[in-house]
Amino acid sequence: MVPFSFCAQEMVLLEGSGSRPGALYWPREDALLVADLHLEKASFYARTGQMLPPYDSRETLERLAQAVRQTGARRVFALGDNFHDSAGPERLEPHAAGMLDALTRALDWVWITGNHDPELGTAAGGTCLAELTVAGIALRHEAHPNVTEQELSGHFHPRLEVTARGRRIRRACTVASETRLILPAFGALTGGMAADDPAILGALQPAQAIDALIPAQKRLVRYPLWRKAA
Repeated sequence: MVPFSFCAQEMVLLEGSGSRPGALYWPREDALLVADLHLEKASFYARTGQMLPPYDSRETLERLAQAVRQTGARRVFALGDNFHDSAGPERLEPHAAGMLDALTRALDWVWITGNHDPELGTAAGGTCLAELTVAGIALRHEAHPNVTEQELSGHFHPRLEVTARGRRIRRACTVASETRLILPAFGALTGGMAADDPAILGALQPAQAIDALIPAQKRLVRYPLWRKAA
């Protein structure tokens, strides 16, 4: 776990495993934050004849439970696109459904709705909201451009590609400005967008600097993505 400061708050990035992203832990709120779980994405595609292994939800929830154990978090804020569609909870296979039920019963669980699951309702347990403000920081699915409020969001699935020692490395990352963070997609079956894509950089404006953050070997690595012209 790698601590860093964000808007005068201590935050902690979890390293994850391999190319899989970790989560964000907020010690003051004893809360774990994740974005873009996209649960039941495989079963969604199966309905159109694109057959994928039906275990993406189980894998995602196992990693989420591990992050809860690692941090001891008592709250979870899931920042939208929690299911690949609003009917996703109805398609959970019994094992994954049991895992999710145990998690939402044991924790103070808040689902922030996203563009994939705008009508999630109460079928998944926990509390469902369009957005929420905690300790002055807005929690929502998609960053609002041209605002100055402090904000945590997801939606864009940011990934960083760099060349190191002749190898091309592609890692999920958090993208940060002075007052806002965009978290990587936590789901097992999710793609990614280049962290320096104009859509991401534009969503975080106005800003002085925008960086990609990657926790590695118990330290935080910052890669500059954009700087305001002098």
